[in-house]
Amino acid sequence: MSATAASSLVRSPGTLPVVTLRTLTVIVVAAVLVAVGSLLWFPSGPAYWVALAAVVAAVLACVRFAWGRYIGGLLVAPALGLLFVMNIFPLLWSFGLSFFAYRANRLAPPVWLGLANYRSVLNDPVVWYRLQTTALIVILTVTAQMVVGFLLALLFERQFPGRRYLLILVLTPMMLSFVAVGAFFRYYYEPTFGLISQTARLFTGHPLILMETPAGAMAAIVMADAWMWSPFVMLLVLAGLVSVPKYLYEAAEIDRASWWRRFRTITFPYIRGLLLLALLFRTIEAFKMFDLPFLLTQGGPGTSTETIAVFLYRVAFQYFRTSDSAALAYIVLFIVIVLTNLYLYFVNRRAQEA
Repeated sequence: MSATAASSLVRSPGTLPVVTLRTLTVIVVAAVLVAVGSLLWFPSGPAYWVALAAVVAAVLACVRFAWGRYIGGLLVAPALGLLFVMNIFPLLWSFGLSFFAYRANRLAPPVWLGLANYRSVLNDPVVWYRLQTTALIVILTVTAQMVVGFLLALLFERQFPGRRYLLILVLTPMMLSFVAVGAFFRYYYEPTFGLISQTARLFTGHPLILMETPAGAMAAIVMADAWMWSPFVMLLVLAGLVSVPKYLYEAAEIDRASWWRRFRTITFPYIRGLLLLALLFRTIEAFKMFDLPFLLTQGGPGTSTETIAVFLYRVAFQYFRTSDSAALAYIVLFIVIVLTNLYLYFVNRRAQEA
């Protein structure tokens, strides 16, 4: 069969009507208007089916328009549809709920409030206190991870006996689940038989209850998170250290440059970008930290270690303030996006100056 004949078979409309770009635009716009209007004006039961029918009609129109024109797009369409159903649609749905008064444990339909949920969340002093607690944990844990990871990278840059096996042991915490790490450190801090308490008993004669005070509980979370994620920083920094050309160090030795000068002029320029990348990743993850504070302290003593993620969980799944939790979640998302864009702005400006 010739290529012309095959093309004509692929592009043959058969019994289906031909959909032009103008017709497709009209159908999609009409489907959006029908779906939104049904959700606003119809009862919840009929509105669901009307909106679903409008979406199905728009999808069928898009498939018919792409048939014979964009075969590649049709091949990836199922994956994009699954991505939309599993990820994008829940995000849009939760974002829509943030503008309504709705509780998941009640059968009452949502009531339109506009921006009232966002105003109440931003005016709540408890939210700002949780954000301050989260910021403090982020500063402490990210600083500890950067310092420990950098020192570990300097250690493993050199070759020594048993380096491979010791490196495997150091990387192990990063591969564990949060539940395993939380359970391990909970027993580690246990005042009756925990290792820290027994060590303190040898010197003071009394057990050490580390998580009895807010400062101790904060230190417990920081140590656990730094133990788990310092190897991640080490890997990034180590990748930069091993990429430094050896002849630069040889030339520095000939010039009798000091260790600090070699580090400042040779080593640091090669690892600076990776350090900033590790700083970005760990800052974002630490800002969203939920598992370790929830497993270790439950936000206590009192609410001194309750991060914004733990508070968001309580609002959504313990107090069932669904709309407030959705608004708070998108405020947190906005903060993360702002932090990421600030990082990219400073990195790009530094690159332009260089």
